[in-house]
Amino acid sequence: MKVMTETTDGFKIAEKDLELRGSGDIFGEAQSGLPEFKIADPVADYATLNAAQQTAVGLFKADPTLSAPEFAPLRAYLARRQQAVGSLD
Repeated sequence: MKVMTETTDGFKIAEKDLELRGSGDIFGEAQSGLPEFKIADPVADYATLNAAQQTAVGLFKADPTLSAPEFAPLRAYLARRQQAVGSLD
């Protein structure tokens, strides 16, 4: 309740709600939401996740097709993911 009296910023309120109640689960009894993150906590690790996103955006701006040799493992990974997602159709 304290955060709701301190701000009208919906993002800050939602962030605090996520921090307090967690992201929930889709099929369980906890609040609805996303499943538990396996690698990072979207609230506690926000700065790291944001930095990773910005790095990825910069990488694709610099080399949209990931044609540089150092990106071969990433290209292969993305191709496998695309095949896996395509096979779910």
